[in-house]
Amino acid sequence: MARSAQSDGTAASSRSGVLLAVAAVIMFSTSPVFVLLAQPLSPYEITVGRLAVGALLVIALGRLNKQPLLPARAHLPVFALFGLITAVHFLSYIASLNFTTIAHSLAIVYTAPIFVTLFSAWLLREPIPRRKWLGVLVTVFGIAILAGFEARWSRGMLIGDLLALVSAITFGLYSVAGRSQRERYGLFTYTGTVYGMGALWALPAAIIAFTPVGLNPRSLTALFLAGLIPLGFGHTLYNAAVRRTHATIPNLIATQEVTGGILLGALILNQIPQPNELAGALVSLIGIALVLI
Repeated sequence: MARSAQSDGTAASSRSGVLLAVAAVIMFSTSPVFVLLAQPLSPYEITVGRLAVGALLVIALGRLNKQPLLPARAHLPVFALFGLITAVHFLSYIASLNFTTIAHSLAIVYTAPIFVTLFSAWLLREPIPRRKWLGVLVTVFGIAILAGFEARWSRGMLIGDLLALVSAITFGLYSVAGRSQRERYGLFTYTGTVYGMGALWALPAAIIAFTPVGLNPRSLTALFLAGLIPLGFGHTLYNAAVRRTHATIPNLIATQEVTGGILLGALILNQIPQPNELAGALVSLIGIALVLI
């Protein structure tokens, strides 16, 4: 009886994690558009601004929920490491958009489910069943179709690809870090500290790359919205999701930022999706379904 109740509780937690991840990806999908509209601010300034706005939002929510502002002093070095991983993830992703398209950047970033699955098994001792690996691989294959298989060997595209790959690896570490602290700290204490630490790590580069021409109403508004919606709300929902289910599942759902980003890119930036992008989105959705069933 007790075992059945525990199983029901685990299933309910997993379902809530899936729903939170779906809500997160809706928020994530606005990120590429806001980031591009925030230019000519540098990637460093955009990273710091996003993380700072997200941190302030989460800190305010944490105070309303009476969660501690900071973790214990002994744990601050670990949180500084988490903040560095977070800063590298966002910085490399934002920088990649300066060299390649939304579709191509997000497609490489969302090889992340492979890294999340490997890191979860290695660092958290939480492997997924072997049969679910098929869904992971199908999802990543769908993202590859979406990106297109044509050779793109220009210097700029190569730089964008490498930056996106760094973002994918650090996204895997970021996801595992969020799950690792689920029993030690409340959601807002964790995310507020990590976002704030990330902003501090990126601040020196932002100062060096200061762009006065970027201090215009359009760029600053886009920067604020990039910090508020996809980061402050989106990533906090994502961190809530990884606390409730295996980190691979929310990360797989988060791959649909690609689909949402492409649709918004078409509507707002006139980046019209190609047939391979639509086919890839469909295949990746099939992969996610294979993991969830």
